Amino acid sequence: MTETVAIIDYGSGNLRSAEKALTRAALDAKLDRKIIVTDQPEVVAKADRIVLPGVGAFGDCRRGLMAIDGLADTIEEAVLEAAKPFLGICVGMQLMAGEGHEHGIHEGFGWLDAVVEPMTPADPSLKIPHMGWNELTLSGAGRVHPVCKHIRPGDHAYFVHSYHMTLTNDAALLATTEHGGRVTALVGRDNMVGTQFHPEKSQAVGLALLAAFLEWQP
Repeated sequence: MTETVAIIDYGSGNLRSAEKALTRAALDAKLDRKIIVTDQPEVVAKADRIVLPGVGAFGDCRRGLMAIDGLADTIEEAVLEAAKPFLGICVGMQLMAGEGHEHGIHEGFGWLDAVVEPMTPADPSLKIPHMGWNELTLSGAGRVHPVCKHIRPGDHAYFVHSYHMTLTNDAALLATTEHGGRVTALVGRDNMVGTQFHPEKSQAVGLALLAAFLEWQP
């Protein structure tokens, strides 16, 4: 049976890149998935899986979501009540936190006990934004999570961000990277996962992770 994957269009994100990568991942894994980009709550409500991309400032992305009547509520209903698989990418992952501290304090979805804060590398020579390829290190939870099953030691993913998620505890931490200190790279709980890196820009590693998400049955 064909499953529908809704990529949320709220005016922020690499929508076409995400659409192409998810389509390619589905084809490579021989999965029957229909990938659609939409800003319509009724379409999101009917979808089987939800992907929330995001590029830019936390507050701007939050406002973009809230500006579309019924969209944020529909996403929450689909994820929290209907328990549909959810993937947040970059700021889409950050919005899973309780708060974002970028140009003020902004409310997130609150799905994770976490805040999004400015990156402050211990080495002042390290540049912000953190941009480029960095190695992923799986946590204990990440080593057994189905979405992480194709990630191997030494695998790298592509990052571009100035703010990062700080979790109150590591229960939802699936993977980290290093940039003058530990940086949350991948999170997950229940039917939701999020990546600080961009899987749609991370070549084979990113496509493998997207394929694992598309076949994941939480």
